[in-house]
Amino acid sequence: MATAESTRATAVEGVASGERRAPRLWPALVLLVIYWIARVAVNTLAPGTFGQFLTLFYSPLLLALGLAIWWLAFSRLPWFDRVWAVGWLILGGGLALRLAHASVGVMAFVIYALPVAATAIVLWQFLAWRWPAGLARIGLVAAAVLAWGYFDLVRLEGMEGNFRTAWSWRWNPTAEEVYLATLPAKAAQPAEAAAVDSPLEATAADWPEFRGPQRDGVVRGVRIAADWQASPPKELWKKRVGPGWSSFAVVGDRAFTQEQRGEEEAVVCLALETGEPVWAHLDQARFWEAVAGAGPRATPTFHAGRIYALGASGKLNCLEAASGKRIWTRDIAVDSGAKPPMWGFASSPLVIKGVVIVIAGAGNGKSVLAYDAGTGEPKWMGGSGTQTYSSAHRWAIGERQLVLVASDAGLEAFDPASGQLAWKHDWPTGGVARIVQPHIMGAGQVLLGTGMGVGTRLLTVSVEGDDWKVAEGWTTKDLKPYYNDFVSQAGFGYGFDGEIFLCIDLSTGKRRWKKGRYGFGQVLLVADQGLLIVLSERGEVVLLQADPEKHRELAKFQAIAGKTWNHPVLARGKLLVRNGEEMACFAVATEGP
Repeated sequence: MATAESTRATAVEGVASGERRAPRLWPALVLLVIYWIARVAVNTLAPGTFGQFLTLFYSPLLLALGLAIWWLAFSRLPWFDRVWAVGWLILGGGLALRLAHASVGVMAFVIYALPVAATAIVLWQFLAWRWPAGLARIGLVAAAVLAWGYFDLVRLEGMEGNFRTAWSWRWNPTAEEVYLATLPAKAAQPAEAAAVDSPLEATAADWPEFRGPQRDGVVRGVRIAADWQASPPKELWKKRVGPGWSSFAVVGDRAFTQEQRGEEEAVVCLALETGEPVWAHLDQARFWEAVAGAGPRATPTFHAGRIYALGASGKLNCLEAASGKRIWTRDIAVDSGAKPPMWGFASSPLVIKGVVIVIAGAGNGKSVLAYDAGTGEPKWMGGSGTQTYSSAHRWAIGERQLVLVASDAGLEAFDPASGQLAWKHDWPTGGVARIVQPHIMGAGQVLLGTGMGVGTRLLTVSVEGDDWKVAEGWTTKDLKPYYNDFVSQAGFGYGFDGEIFLCIDLSTGKRRWKKGRYGFGQVLLVADQGLLIVLSERGEVVLLQADPEKHRELAKFQAIAGKTWNHPVLARGKLLVRNGEEMACFAVATEGP
């Protein structure tokens, strides 16, 4: 009894004298350790997957919820500290979000700022709980201000394919601002390009549209010097370029691409040999989002002396290829009722059977739009998909011409002239967008690839009269292409599973090898030699032998700097590469057209 009374008296004296009870900190420390281990693990073991994205976004929210419950119910801190600190953190976080750069939106704040602020506050509490109450409170405010405030000083420059972020101080000029400062006061406009107004015609040596004449990333009828030690690619020119993920179309001595110039989207014609601008068509439009940044996503298409180009906001232009003069324009967002998707309209126009076809993704029979190639008048609409950044793909099966469209709904095939749905294979993704092109294998076979852990499926299509049959073959998760198209040679596929290059057996879908950390890059196939030209996510050009037995890297060099998602082009002995900051042209010794 005496001992209990003595203990109670000591406690009362402690409270009366202002002595602070030790807080219960271990639950918060355990939560932080679990969170940071999970974050490092998912970034290391599952880069570029849907699971990684979900973990990055939702785990900070769960961490914040767990810490809030601990703080209010189990921390043993004085109630005054529990209440005012929560209020201050919410107020400070909201104010910091309001002051943050436009690139640091709510999602970036949740993924990056929230866990940093939570960690700073818990660690401060761990260090300062023995300090005088007033000083500890001031320190907690300072820790929160420093943690939140750091993210008000920086600008998010975007993410790589594995969700790794790039940051810079918000007062530093952007690559786009540096580029705009180099442009003349008045860029070359179509009216000024009359001197070069002569017909352009595509030949077998040209690359007239996205991923080449067959949209498969294959260079045919050409042999290149494979010994880059003896005959390395020679840089002809390297220049700054505006933001955008467009590739090039090459016809004759002209190259066509798209870029962002401030508040204007630009379709640009360049002299192939020098990179000098010939003409630029400008539209008042700007699409931007935090991951990939600003600029057009689609690649211009050359057809019958005209350029067809789709901007990220939905502007579809038909221009004279020689001069850039506008022939007609449409707005696919208006025509379909679709809002620009999360990453922008990305469909490279397909011209076939007198119509130009693009994908809007509006759903309800308005996902795929066809216009008269000559006049721009709407011809038909169709399709059910809503999540797609792929482009329409031509496919000749027997004597039939079809247009394939990949989306979150699966794979649909349309008659290009009428828009009638020939067949459809349902393979819903649960909201994951399909981005890569359908891959034609011959013998009525087509591969449908999907990233974010979904995989690739083989379909076999046959027709008798008007009766189409679609048989499902193998489905593999060994190849999960996100926005990185793959190629095939002699029954084997070569491409990216996440950020690692691989080879799969196309008869079984089984992996042969997986090696080569090139990031989320792109690949070309030089078919006559079985050579692969990889453009890595970091701007390296890598030459590989297409060998199903092993990964064989022959040569590589740094071509351009910065995040590189754009498809490379090999045409007329020129290797063209670009990203959202630089573009370059290299002469490659070749044999053939």
